[in-house]
Amino acid sequence: MSHAHFGHRTFWPYPGGMSTDTDAPTASADDAAFVYREWDRRTQAHDIDALLDLYLPEAILETPLIPRILDQESGILIGHDQIRPFFQRGTDKRPNELVRWYRTGRYLFDGQTLTWEYPRHTPTGDQVDLVEVMDLHGPRIAHHRIYWGWFGTPLLMPARQQVP
Repeated sequence: MSHAHFGHRTFWPYPGGMSTDTDAPTASADDAAFVYREWDRRTQAHDIDALLDLYLPEAILETPLIPRILDQESGILIGHDQIRPFFQRGTDKRPNELVRWYRTGRYLFDGQTLTWEYPRHTPTGDQVDLVEVMDLHGPRIAHHRIYWGWFGTPLLMPARQQVP
């Protein structure tokens, strides 16, 4: 469920279907730098309230970790009330030796979408490899997608049952 471009219009997904929005979320370079810095800092500090403050009240979060942590089929959460339990349960499961929070310090920003990587290889060993993609509206997150790399993806799979 990401946005799609058709000509000059952007379409944003919301419950019940696609809605057109000619005022698609935009942000400044300062907004992007703020979110890049603060999302990581607040996450590592386990400050759920401060982390949620970075998200618009109706923000969308998508990640394949949602079904694993919340034991549900969908990997999509909408709004603070749905996102909070995911962040809380994820925080409760840390520290984890494969979550090192290493970033290169580089990110991409195009005036709307902020993207950065937590690469597999770090100076202190391998970590879960992720790409964070966030559509911003000012200094707040409107739509956040997390993509898992080949190293981390097997951690999302349920343990295989042994055949007798």
